[in-house]
Amino acid sequence: MQKEVRLRWLFLANLLNNAGAVFMWPLTTIYMHNYLKQSLTFSGIVLFLMSMAMIAGNYLGGHLFDHWRPYFTALLGGGISTVMLATLIFWHSLWPYAIGLIIVGFGDGISMTVVNAYAATVTTRSNRYVFNMLYLALNVGVVIGTLLVGYLLDLGISVVFIVTTICYLGLMAITISTFNVTPAHRTATATTKAADTTPSNHRQLIWMICLMIFTIYLSYALWESILSVHMTNLGIPFRRYSEVWTINGLLIIVSQPIVSLFNERFKIGTQIGFGITLFALSFLGLVFARQYVDFIIIMVVLTIGEVIGLPIAPAWVDDMAADDQRGKYQGRYNMALSLGRAVGPLFGGMMVAQFSYSLLFITVTVLMLGSLALVLWRARHEHLLNG
Repeated sequence: MQKEVRLRWLFLANLLNNAGAVFMWPLTTIYMHNYLKQSLTFSGIVLFLMSMAMIAGNYLGGHLFDHWRPYFTALLGGGISTVMLATLIFWHSLWPYAIGLIIVGFGDGISMTVVNAYAATVTTRSNRYVFNMLYLALNVGVVIGTLLVGYLLDLGISVVFIVTTICYLGLMAITISTFNVTPAHRTATATTKAADTTPSNHRQLIWMICLMIFTIYLSYALWESILSVHMTNLGIPFRRYSEVWTINGLLIIVSQPIVSLFNERFKIGTQIGFGITLFALSFLGLVFARQYVDFIIIMVVLTIGEVIGLPIAPAWVDDMAADDQRGKYQGRYNMALSLGRAVGPLFGGMMVAQFSYSLLFITVTVLMLGSLALVLWRARHEHLLNG
C-alpha cells in the first residue's frame, strides 16, 4: 500500500478546507453585528467557542492519527463539517448559526491536524518545503474565502453557505480518493499507547513555540474579525476589506523565491525570528491607519513577515518531535493556533469596548515580540536554532 499522500493532494485539501473555513471569520463578525444586531463581544464569544471546539478537534485528530486510523480520522473531520454546513444553508437564524459554527469548528480542528500530520510523513521533499507549500495553500484558501464572502454576502447568507459546502465537498472527494494510505512510521502496535521519546529540552521548546504561535494567531484573528468592523467604521466599504486579502494572497504567491532564499541560507530559528519580528511590527502601523492605502501598506509588511517566518514553524516542531509522536505535536501546534484564533476576537472586542483600537494593537505587538524573544533565547541556549 502507498506510504504517503502526494503533496499536490495535501495542497488542494488544505486550500479547500481553509477557503471554506475562512468564510466563517469575517462573516460571523459582520453578519452578527450588522445583520443580527449583536455586539462585537457577543460575536467574539461565538468565535471563541468555535475555536475552543476546534482545539478539541485538534487534540482528537492528533490522538486518532497516532493511535487509530489516519484515513478514518480524516473522513470523520471532513464529514462533520460538511454535514453541518449543508444544514446551515436552510437553517441560519442566530442560535442555529452560532451552534452550527461550533460544530464546524470541531470538524475543522480534526481535519487541519490530520493534514499536518500526513504532511509530516512526506519523504519525497524536505519538511521545510512541504510545510511551506501547505502554508501557501492555507493562505490562498484564506484569500479566496475572504474575497468571495465580501461579494457573496450581498446575494444572501444561503448563497455563502452553498459555496462553502461546495468547498467541503471537494475536500471530502480528495480525502476519500487519496488519503487511504499507511504512513511509514506506523506499525501494527500503533494503536497502543507508547512512551513519548521526544527529548525533554525539545518538548520544552515546542511548548514555547506553541505559546508564540498562540500570540501570533490571537493577533492575526483581529485581521479576520475586528478589522472588518474597524475599517467599515472608518468609512471603508466591506468589499475593500475583502480586497486587502487579495493583495495578501498575491504577495504570498510571488514571494516564494524570497522564501526559498531564506530556506537555503538561514537556520530555521533565525528565519522565524526575522519574519515574526516584521509581522509583529506591522501591527503598530494600525495605530495610525486611517485611509484604505494605509491598510494596504500594512498588509504588505505583514505578509512579507508572514511568508518568511510562519510557514516553517510547524516544520521546526516536526524536526524536534519523535517519529511516532508527530501527530501529537502537530496537534499541539494546531491547538495553540486555534486557541489564538479563539481568544483574538473576544480579546479584541473587549479591549475596544473598554479602551481603544490603538491600545489593542500596541498590546498584541508587545505580546508577539515578547514570546518570540523567549523562543529564540531558549533555542539558542539549547543549540536548537536549526531543530
